[in-house]
Amino acid sequence: MHKFSNLFWRAIISISLLANTYVFAQTAHRVAKNLRVNATRLEQRILALAEFGKNPQGGVSRVAFSEADIQGRHYVMSLMREAGLTVKIDAAGNIIGRREGRDPKLPSIIFGSHIDSVPNGGNYDGDVGSLGAIECAQVLHESNVITHHPLEIVVFANEEGGLVGSRAMIGGLTAEALAVKSHSGKTIREGIRAIGGDPDQLSEAIRRKGDFRAYLELHIEQGGILDAEKINIGVVEGIVGIKWWEVTIEGFANHAGTTPMDKRQDALLAAAQLVLAVNKVVTNVPGRQVGTVGRITAEPGAPNVIPGKVVLSLELRDLSSEKVNSLFQNIQAEANAIAQKTGTRISFASIPTNSIPALTDEHVRKIIAESARELGLSFKLMPSGAGHDAQEMARITASGMIFVPSVGGISHSPKEFTEPEDMANGADVLLQTILKIDQGALE
Repeated sequence: MHKFSNLFWRAIISISLLANTYVFAQTAHRVAKNLRVNATRLEQRILALAEFGKNPQGGVSRVAFSEADIQGRHYVMSLMREAGLTVKIDAAGNIIGRREGRDPKLPSIIFGSHIDSVPNGGNYDGDVGSLGAIECAQVLHESNVITHHPLEIVVFANEEGGLVGSRAMIGGLTAEALAVKSHSGKTIREGIRAIGGDPDQLSEAIRRKGDFRAYLELHIEQGGILDAEKINIGVVEGIVGIKWWEVTIEGFANHAGTTPMDKRQDALLAAAQLVLAVNKVVTNVPGRQVGTVGRITAEPGAPNVIPGKVVLSLELRDLSSEKVNSLFQNIQAEANAIAQKTGTRISFASIPTNSIPALTDEHVRKIIAESARELGLSFKLMPSGAGHDAQEMARITASGMIFVPSVGGISHSPKEFTEPEDMANGADVLLQTILKIDQGALE
């Protein structure tokens, strides 16, 4: 009887503990679901970061490895510490703030962006994602919410100079890349050392498949679709691949006054026709692909000489490598016809861009969309026409991107602007997506 009594009370205690655990878990879930970022604080920090590298036009010139970049990085690290994060700089110069979870054996959820800018850039590109990530960590810290997974907030080094920090993190930064000179005047090797990294120990910065449960990046759209359609959130399907070519058109330079129109081999005339052909080929195919001729030079460049040589750039972007290759073949066919008609020679030289299409994870997309829906925000699936660190991270973990509107579709400009409410909306979606993944939504 005594033995039965002990077993009875042990069962009662076990059931009670299980019930308490369930109640605690449900309460914690409700608390987490109701968490929101501090929109005012996020805007204030955006404006504070904009002071580092501020230019007279109202934007920033905080190029990677510059003194302004270094100062901005110190500011961001101070915010990370305020959010209760343990901060380090890895060998590639990436800033990583870590928050431990309940289970140290679980892979971490990593999220962030960058704070370096292009020359004469704006105050929101990269900054919204980096400061939005820190804001999420700070809200969790202030609310005493401990996730199951460890969290890592990352500010990648030199995103604008070729996704340097994220490439290093996945083991893709080559010795040749380290020798490239950045906008700061320093080589990538010198720049990494200047911001606290160690280019001789890059292997220590490499993270592998299984290290992360997911990578998330909040970012301004840098285009005008969300703003024009009055949509709150863009759920990014993938980041387009980019291919570049240098196109050389060779004609014959001759006297502009003595050479009849029907006897000319005008390289610039052929180039003009090719530019129009690029537009025709790209727009004649259904889809969201884009093609651009952004640079053109004519030789010898005199008003009284028929141009004998033209060099121009060609860029094609799409989520499908197959479509990019098909478009290029069609452009080549047009070029051959133009060359025959104009008596010129047209050749294409591929320029390595190291930018292949990167699709985001389908399940992560669904979680982002669900988070937006639950927050009462409108959203749409869309590609990213610009490159982002997420395309590198997608090679080693499930990745997702959240876009917020860019007013007027303006970016890489001092006129770049995103409304404070939109930044907060994006950060709220990021926060809820993190929490859903932490609670097993990807399992």
